[in-house]
Amino acid sequence: LALSSLSNTLAVNNSGRWWGIINVASSTNLLTDSKNVQLVLDPSLQLLSRKQRKLIRQNPGILHSVSAGLQTAIKECKWQFRNRRWNCPTSQGPNIFGKIVNRGCRETAFIFAITSAGVTHSVARSCSEGSIESCTCDYRRRGPGGPDWHWGGCSDNIDFGRLFGREFVDSSEKGRDLRFLMNLHNNEAGRMTVFSEMRQECKCHGMSGSCTVRTCWMRLPTFRAVGDVLKDRFDGASRVIYGNKGSNRASRVELHHLEPENPAHKPPSPHDLVYFEKSPNFCTYSGKMGTAGTAGRFCNSSSPGLDGCELLCCGRGYRTRTQRVTERCNCTFHWCCHVSCLNCTNTQVLHECL
Repeated sequence: LALSSLSNTLAVNNSGRWWGIINVASSTNLLTDSKNVQLVLDPSLQLLSRKQRKLIRQNPGILHSVSAGLQTAIKECKWQFRNRRWNCPTSQGPNIFGKIVNRGCRETAFIFAITSAGVTHSVARSCSEGSIESCTCDYRRRGPGGPDWHWGGCSDNIDFGRLFGREFVDSSEKGRDLRFLMNLHNNEAGRMTVFSEMRQECKCHGMSGSCTVRTCWMRLPTFRAVGDVLKDRFDGASRVIYGNKGSNRASRVELHHLEPENPAHKPPSPHDLVYFEKSPNFCTYSGKMGTAGTAGRFCNSSSPGLDGCELLCCGRGYRTRTQRVTERCNCTFHWCCHVSCLNCTNTQVLHECL
C-alpha cells in the first residue's frame, strides 16, 4: 500500500504491540470512523487480529475511543510508577512496553490490568457522550430510587464498555497455559475495577435552588482513581500456579484455573492482580531481561522511600548538579482581558543516579 503520514493517534494492544492509524486514499483494510475519515491499520506495524478488526467495523466511532483509552492507560502507568525503579518505560518499537509483557511478574500484571481498564473506561464514557454509533447512555436505571431522589439522567454505559473490552482485549490471548490464564485474569481485574469504582451522581431540582428532589445516575470514576486502586492491588498481588482439577466432569473453565502458590493462602479474587514469577530488580540494564536500569534517573536525596536516592539508585550513589529555570510568575489579570506576568529565574538542585 502507498502510505501517507502516520497520524498522531497511536495505540497498543494488550500484548504490548504498537499499531498505528493512517489516512489513505483507498485500501482493502479500510476502516471508517463516525466522522467519515478513512482510516486503516498501518501494514508496516503489528496488525490487530481479525476479530479486533471486525469489532471496530461493527462499532463505528469506537476506533478513536479505544486509542484514547490505551493512551490514557499508558500515561497513568507512568504516573503511578514515576518514583519506582521500574517506571513503566515505553519505546517507539514493535513492543511498546518491552520484554516485560512476555514475563509473568507483578509489573506484567499491572500493564495488562491498566490497559484493559483504559479501553473499558474510554468506551463506556464515549457511549454516554454519543460518539459511538452502536451504544448510548445506560437508561436502565429509571424511576423511583429513594424518598427524595429518583433514577434518571445519562449513566455511563459500563456494561457495553466491559463487554466490548472483554471481546476486544482478550481476543489477543491464545493458549491454555499459566501465562494465558494470568493475562485473562488481570484483564478482567482491570475491567472490574472500573465497574466497582463507579459512583452515583445527582442533580438537584426545586424552586429557588432548593433541593426538594434529585435526579441521579451512575458516573465512571476518574481514571486516576482506577490507577490508584490498581496500584494498591499491584502491591498486594497474589503469586499463583497452574491448577488442574483433572476431572472429566469438570467444565472447561473449572478444569484450568489459578491456585495460590502457598496453599495456606486463599485463592485470588476476581479483583486481585496475579503473577507467577519474581520481578527483576530493575537496577541495571539487561537486554535479555528487558530492563533499562536506573542510571540517569532523578532521585530525592532527602527521602527514605522508594524515590529516595539510596533505594532508587540501588546503592550506587548519585551525582548532584544545579540548573537555572525561568518560569512565568506573579501573574496579574487586567480587566478586560489581559494577563501580565513576570519572568522568575530559580536555581534547582537535581540528584541523578550513577
